[in-house]
Amino acid sequence: MTTRRFPDDFLFGAATAAYQIEGAAFEDGRTASIWDAFARVPGAVIGGDNGDIACDHYRRYGDDVALMKSLGLQTYRFSTSWSRVRPDGGAVNQAGVDFYSRLVDELLGAGILPWLTLYHWDMPQALQENGGWTSRDIVDRFLEYAGTMHDALGDRVNVWTTLNEPWCSSFLSYTGGEHAPGHTSIAEGLLAAHHQLLAHGETIRELRGRDANLNLGITLNHTVADPADPQNPADVDAARRVDGQFNRWFLDPIYRGEYPADIIEDLRAVDADAVAQFEVAVRDGDLETISQRIDTQGVNYYHGDLLSGTAPEHPPVSGAPRTERKGRSPYPSDAGIHAVERGLARTAQNWEIQPEGLTRLLRRLSDDYTAERGVTLYVTENGAAFDDVVAEDGQVHDEDRVEYVRAHLAAVLDAADAGVDVRGFFYWSLMDNFEWAWGYDKRFGIVRVDYDTQKRTVKDSGREYARIIAARSL
Repeated sequence: MTTRRFPDDFLFGAATAAYQIEGAAFEDGRTASIWDAFARVPGAVIGGDNGDIACDHYRRYGDDVALMKSLGLQTYRFSTSWSRVRPDGGAVNQAGVDFYSRLVDELLGAGILPWLTLYHWDMPQALQENGGWTSRDIVDRFLEYAGTMHDALGDRVNVWTTLNEPWCSSFLSYTGGEHAPGHTSIAEGLLAAHHQLLAHGETIRELRGRDANLNLGITLNHTVADPADPQNPADVDAARRVDGQFNRWFLDPIYRGEYPADIIEDLRAVDADAVAQFEVAVRDGDLETISQRIDTQGVNYYHGDLLSGTAPEHPPVSGAPRTERKGRSPYPSDAGIHAVERGLARTAQNWEIQPEGLTRLLRRLSDDYTAERGVTLYVTENGAAFDDVVAEDGQVHDEDRVEYVRAHLAAVLDAADAGVDVRGFFYWSLMDNFEWAWGYDKRFGIVRVDYDTQKRTVKDSGREYARIIAARSL
């Protein structure tokens, strides 16, 4: 077998998010986030689950950091909770700030680089009641929160990520209705996306002004949109519209200071009033702010899409959570876009397993956006849910996940070999957790969590990841 080595500066990590693991949802001054509210809407989350306890990381963070160290993790990507730090979007809650200060100290003491994300979807519910991301005022509130975190942690945390997956927290949340706050408005999705990008740009500007040595960036989730028949104009157009609404809607403003004109016209044909509201919201100077220079882009990748302009006779099984609430497509322009089955293996969520798509994605991002601007890429989320079984020996022998990790790390190496500046990989997730609308129905972790006892058990995939890290090779 051929051994493939990772570059000396390549970082191996794992990722989590505050609402998904912390618990202590209403303790020490924390108040409700939009996910606390949404999880209590009947039928919004499978099993009626919520994040009140989750993995109890708020109390168990010390043991969890020790577990990270035992796995050999070099870096840990986590988010801070807006609702814990500035409850209801108001005054600073020192108890919440102190928790993250203790966590950072614990990580540094274990030799683990803190990789901080400011927003992983837990906006205070009180701010949502005033419009949330659809209101321009939210930008100032976010900037206050970001400043609070930098005041507290800027002496010890060097890597700052503004937003995680704004496509999810705008279109999936305000247009598709699958995520909090669960709205189904095209106009709201467009406004939410713009105000999130504006908050990103303002925060980059503010933090850069405070400390020019900070590593600043954003994390975007991406798909690879392929036409089922590259010679069929309808299939090519379906792939163009998915790529434009999922990828380019965020990449183009950040890197080029413009929204994709073809998609704006597509959307105008669907809902001219929504586009008019969006165009009024984009004020002079906004795109200059959004396109502030960044150092790092996080890349979240799970699978791509094979798309057709014609409905297939046998459509693939949906990978969306089967909740009781009725939503709509998160793509405002969705007519004539159809997913096509291609016979790939799938995870327990019916998500396709497509590692070569990660290689192509990284090459495309480098070629079209990041290389000429000196931006470094990191795979900040990649992972899979499988139906884990605890064996008689008390262990989880998750061979599917072992192979998943190996295949996607190989795909990253393929991109690096092709000249892409990609310097790290974070497995999603460190441990089983609250998986948004899926609740606790699906498990992504390389560490199993028994939600009744909170016992952590490293799975075979965790041991294999630790072995790869120690060897720095596949």
